[in-house]
Amino acid sequence: VQLQASGGGLVQAGDSLRLSCVASVTTYIRAAMGWFRQAPGKEREFVASIAWGGGITDYADSVKGRFTISRDSANKMVFLQMNSLKPEDTAVYYCAARSWDGSISSRREDYYWWGQGTLVTVSS
Repeated sequence: VQLQASGGGLVQAGDSLRLSCVASVTTYIRAAMGWFRQAPGKEREFVASIAWGGGITDYADSVKGRFTISRDSANKMVFLQMNSLKPEDTAVYYCAARSWDGSISSRREDYYWWGQGTLVTVSS
């Protein structure tokens, strides 16, 4: 599975951005998807995850109420709508995937496939 993330950019505090991630798969696969981010000098951290069917989502406390994860399984895409952005949201954002086992996860080690990342910079 290859993942390609896009949609990052430079915005001001309070603005919105929508990140997209498209998966290229050679065989049929059911996967839970997630977004993680890594700020300079910090560990990669969980942002949001979504179940294979899209009915279950989870968010880091720092983004609850501001970010929304969604997916279009038919087109093998996952999105992260980010509203009310803050300077502390500045990071490289990565999409990730894991084979669907009936659960979603916020742990990096549970995800097998990773995209290359897209940079989000929020100025104050």
